[in-house]
Amino acid sequence: MLDRVTPATPSATPLAPPPGKAPEATPPRRIAHLDMDAFFASVELLRYPQLKGLPVVIGGGRRREDDVLARLRETYPDRAWSEATLDRVPVDFFPRLSGYTGRGVATTATYAARQFGVGSAMGLMKAARLCPQAILLPVDFDEVRRISRLFKSTITEIAPQMEDRGVDEVYIDFTHVPGGQREGGRVLARLIQKSILDATGLTCSIGVAPNKLIAKMASEFDKPNGISVLTEADVQTRIWPLSVRKINGIGPKAEARLAGFDIRTVGELAARERDWLVDHFGKSYGAWLNDAAWGRDERPVVTESEPVSMSRETTFERDLHAVRDKAELGTVFTRLCEQVAADLQRKGYVGKTIGIKLRYDDFKTATRDQTIGHFTADAKAIRQTAGQCLKRVPLTRRLRLLGVRVGNLVKADSEENRLSPPVSWSQSATTSGAGRRPDESEPELF
Repeated sequence: MLDRVTPATPSATPLAPPPGKAPEATPPRRIAHLDMDAFFASVELLRYPQLKGLPVVIGGGRRREDDVLARLRETYPDRAWSEATLDRVPVDFFPRLSGYTGRGVATTATYAARQFGVGSAMGLMKAARLCPQAILLPVDFDEVRRISRLFKSTITEIAPQMEDRGVDEVYIDFTHVPGGQREGGRVLARLIQKSILDATGLTCSIGVAPNKLIAKMASEFDKPNGISVLTEADVQTRIWPLSVRKINGIGPKAEARLAGFDIRTVGELAARERDWLVDHFGKSYGAWLNDAAWGRDERPVVTESEPVSMSRETTFERDLHAVRDKAELGTVFTRLCEQVAADLQRKGYVGKTIGIKLRYDDFKTATRDQTIGHFTADAKAIRQTAGQCLKRVPLTRRLRLLGVRVGNLVKADSEENRLSPPVSWSQSATTSGAGRRPDESEPELF
């Protein structure tokens, strides 16, 4: 029992509650994880409502509106087609996965396609074997980002303490929001669901729990358009029977190691002593495994976080060769640098570590980076330094992916950036021990 402490002076005495009114108790922590349902696919179904209920897979390339309209006008020349008439496109017009031979990857799939085993990050050739009748649609990143901003702004109008975790998911602190404690948070979750549906036409699933770890698992319990509310008392009955992979932070390698010790469920993980986990998985990760299995997580909902880096990358529809496809690669490379520069400028950041990422036709990946002596968000400077990085990787194999990254970021208006004087290219290269400034006598690789 805690000892009672008597204040030394009257001024240290806490204020007493008004007569007849008990002191207010601290409300229990209520954290929500919100996940949009099959987000990329759902965005496309807003455009093509005639595909609702059908197996649809999103992936394989970017949407090009002009190409779609051109094919429609060629196929159905007797009709007038525009972006406003896409809901009248016959279902038979859409391409099917059957016979797909490319190397694209599924971004997501509708729930009708998931019933056949199709999932995100799956190769489209495998998806075609599982569900050949599925309709294949490209990704419209611009529309996805627009609706992502819309649903997030809808949330913050109701519950302002929101942590952005990607294009289609967020954490929200319900604890002190009006209605956030009613029915364990279910009342507020229903309000947010309805508000998002009204604003975007899309559904989401929400898990509410004492912390972020359990909330994320709970949001998967009742998809789509579901709400699951869990308390500490539910950990043993609802969480322990789950596979350890359901814990965010346990990947395939950790799962395989745990299986080697006959640990496959969260409950079996919780049954192991903390010291045993530390001995076998290290001090930090072992202790975290024990906390996660028992549903312990004190991480706050972070409303603002500084990005570590910004990057852009693209996967080619066919493998490209550094020499024979030099012009095409050069155009793509320049565009990626310009896009990263635009991202930095729009968000008010500058960086001084510039890098590249290549994936070859054998799926091996190479990365190189170079730290220059000053911060920048200039597309030309990024292009020149990234070009130096290219000289340090083999380019004999064909390329299937190219990416550009800028790291070591600070705010453009920060003191660190203002006190960082520009330096010459030779000095910049010396910082990382890489090359010299390209000039007219030394052509760029692409």
